[in-house]
Amino acid sequence: MKKVIAVLLGLGLVFGLSTIDTVEAKQKVKTYKNCTALNKDYKGGVAKSSKVKNKGGKTKYKPFVSSSLYNANMKLDRDKDGIACEK
Repeated sequence: MKKVIAVLLGLGLVFGLSTIDTVEAKQKVKTYKNCTALNKDYKGGVAKSSKVKNKGGKTKYKPFVSSSLYNANMKLDRDKDGIACEK
C-alpha cells in the first residue's frame, strides 16, 4: 500500500511540474516594433528592475517594471540604462 501511494505521489509531482513548464512557455511576452507602439501600452516605458535609474534626463511618466518584458524589448533601450522607451 505504501509503495502504491509513493508511486502515485511521485507521478503527481512529475506531471504537476511538467504542466507548470508548459503554462510558462505559453505565456509569451509581447515584443514591440518601435517605441511609439510600446508607449501606447506603457507611457513611461519598461524598466528591467525598480532600482534602475534613468540616464536620459527628466521624464514625465514612471516606467512599468518587468524584467521579462524589458528583455523581450531590450533593442528599444537606446541609451542602455535599463529602461526601454522612457518618456
